[in-house]
Amino acid sequence: MCGINGILNLHSQKKVDERIVTKMRDALEHRGPDDKGIFLENNIGFGHRRLAILDVSAAGHQPFLSENGRFAMVFNGEIYNYKDFYTELNAKGFTQKTHSDTEVLMQMFQLYGVEMLNRLNGMFAFAIWDKLEKKLIVARDRMGVKPLYYSFYKEAFYFASEQKALFTAGIPLKIAQNGLEEYVFNRFVAGELTLYENVKKLLPGHFLTISENGKITTKKWWDLKLEIQKQEIIKKPVDWFRHTFDDSIKLRMVSDVPVGVLLSGGLDSSSVLASLKHQNFKDISTFNIGFKEELHNEAHLAKLMAEMCNYDFETMQLEDSCLYDKLLLSTYFQDEPIMHLSEPHLLAVSQMAKPKVKVLISGEGADELMGGYVRYKPLQFPSLLHSISTISNIDLFSKKPRFEKLIRYSQVKSEEGLVIYNGSNIYPDDILKTYGIRVEPKNTYRKVIFEDAKSLYPNNLRRQALYFDQHTYLCSLLDRNDRCTMGASIECREPFLDPRLVVGLGSLEDKWLFSGKKGKFLQKKAMQTRLPKEIIKFRKIGLSAPWGDYITKSPAFRDELACFSKSDLFQMPYFENIAIDKLIQNLQKGETKMTPYIMPLFMMHIWMKNYVGKFSQISKSI
Repeated sequence: MCGINGILNLHSQKKVDERIVTKMRDALEHRGPDDKGIFLENNIGFGHRRLAILDVSAAGHQPFLSENGRFAMVFNGEIYNYKDFYTELNAKGFTQKTHSDTEVLMQMFQLYGVEMLNRLNGMFAFAIWDKLEKKLIVARDRMGVKPLYYSFYKEAFYFASEQKALFTAGIPLKIAQNGLEEYVFNRFVAGELTLYENVKKLLPGHFLTISENGKITTKKWWDLKLEIQKQEIIKKPVDWFRHTFDDSIKLRMVSDVPVGVLLSGGLDSSSVLASLKHQNFKDISTFNIGFKEELHNEAHLAKLMAEMCNYDFETMQLEDSCLYDKLLLSTYFQDEPIMHLSEPHLLAVSQMAKPKVKVLISGEGADELMGGYVRYKPLQFPSLLHSISTISNIDLFSKKPRFEKLIRYSQVKSEEGLVIYNGSNIYPDDILKTYGIRVEPKNTYRKVIFEDAKSLYPNNLRRQALYFDQHTYLCSLLDRNDRCTMGASIECREPFLDPRLVVGLGSLEDKWLFSGKKGKFLQKKAMQTRLPKEIIKFRKIGLSAPWGDYITKSPAFRDELACFSKSDLFQMPYFENIAIDKLIQNLQKGETKMTPYIMPLFMMHIWMKNYVGKFSQISKSI
């Protein structure tokens, strides 16, 4: 919906510089091209860029001030159930002068403070300044759909929807060593830390309170483990899932602007479309990214599904110079080296959708909630993994591509490691052999989440991995979705992440998730009368792309590959033992197993070259 930012000077006598707040705000213009606003009062300043979704009139302008003048707020996101609070608010003496969820959020805060957070069904990041008590409250939604970053710098507290706004304010961009290690070993930095020194994320389901004297308290307002433990037994899971999913879809159709669907053709986005059709929603536009390579293509299924529902369908392919250009642009919007490798495609399809819609619905989250990844399967029998490890030197076994990654994964010895590295493409032994890097990252946050998962699901590695991914890998996917869609000035909504679904699915027995060959048993059971068998039975592809071919065969990437081999990246002490020329040569010879080793380094090279250079003070600090 928006981009938000702010500065609180911790010396109450020092006024906030309007010029800096404005520069931060306008670094987020892509998140909100419809309107802009600013609030300044002595040592506090807010900036806001608006993407108008609910009440598109000027009444929805932000920063938003309470009627009594005590509170000022900037808010990014949507409160889907905001109309449910009208009767209660009116009974308490409040009236609504707008049709926006922003006003309802402010009035609920005035009544209940942060206690109102548990009653919200939505995605949000917001900041509220209390003029009376001189304190700032910053909060984030349960699953972390909407981002929020912050930093303490020169006796001031800075926050923003994206890191680039912090760097625009003059906060130095400097890579954190532990962040670098996590990027290499784990693909992304989890928890409150980031790739950067002195830049943190507010954790999902948390709020932070800071007084002008600098006293800080951070509190978890939503705990998934506790919520699952409190969940009542679901007696008819199929009926419950179908009803709750439909209601989640209905809630996420609340909008005063057109809504479309990101339709891959897979089970999850097709389930979204089937629910819309079942509920008689009309005039839905669907948008798809296709691939000329059959192994990666689901466009034919997406078209089939759209036609079956009688909805509009648009598809595109992204190749050569267009792919390269979108890679550079998506790296800028992401603020970090891209790691899912689908960011350029998601940005491109969002830009294609922009002339028709302002909101896109995604199927994100189903895999992490219901066991949709094949990588969860080995965790059912950890002892079998140990056996694979002992016979991995048998050439016949190791040369089969489908087993090659499993063999490498089997070298991870501890159960903690099997969960923590389950979402990785290369593992500690691989990194030692290929990169010469011996020391694993601290992974402090990941280890805390693993312990929570272990206590919630004892002796059940598959369920532990799901819970773990819901706090780590899924967060990185949500960040990707937010950055790529907001890069096109479009809002992305994820109905599978309705809190009722997240908690309820976490409480079910394994059989509802893992039965059958491909997982997500409950979803298939609930949707089987709505979806064609071609989609129910089709192998899972996901939004994947043949990057090894792209960077070695595409003319647009040929020069970049040459630059990559001489990149400043390999002058950094952490990477100095990597024989990058040899890795590239092997890839060019057709050794596709080199791709997972090269791509994180290649994307970091792209980031250093094209992102870091945009901030003048940065290069010297790396």
